[in-house]
Amino acid sequence: MDELRDLYQEMLLDHHKRPRNYGKLDGANRRAQGYNPLCGDKVTVYLLLRSDVIENIAFEGSGCAICTASSSVMTELLKGKTLGDAETLFGTFHGLVTSDPDSEVDAKTLGKLAIFAGVREFPLRIKCATLAWHTMRAALTASDQTVTTE
Repeated sequence: MDELRDLYQEMLLDHHKRPRNYGKLDGANRRAQGYNPLCGDKVTVYLLLRSDVIENIAFEGSGCAICTASSSVMTELLKGKTLGDAETLFGTFHGLVTSDPDSEVDAKTLGKLAIFAGVREFPLRIKCATLAWHTMRAALTASDQTVTTE
């Protein structure tokens, strides 16, 4: 179990140091901003949505390692997915980080999302992990309000 935790930590740090899909997305037709006043995380999510498919997704902003890594993994997983797939992944991710810290984690089913299982042990960090995901949902619905974790 310690080896798995070390691997997850390494992957999380890699996504923080080298975030995927970072930067403004030219041609985006949806955008939303999010803010976590507790940690100071700020994120903007850009989407290129055609019909019900997320053709492209990117993010920019500043945040802690968990927020940046979560944003990075989210963009990797959602690119090319349908709106339904995005909602399913949101539910899976949210369920993971808000579940009982002692519950089993099915790494095979969760895939890359499993690296965030440790967040469950630190309730204040859940907001850091979920900010980009809530912001992505706001972009999908074309909400003009800034998403906040308060």
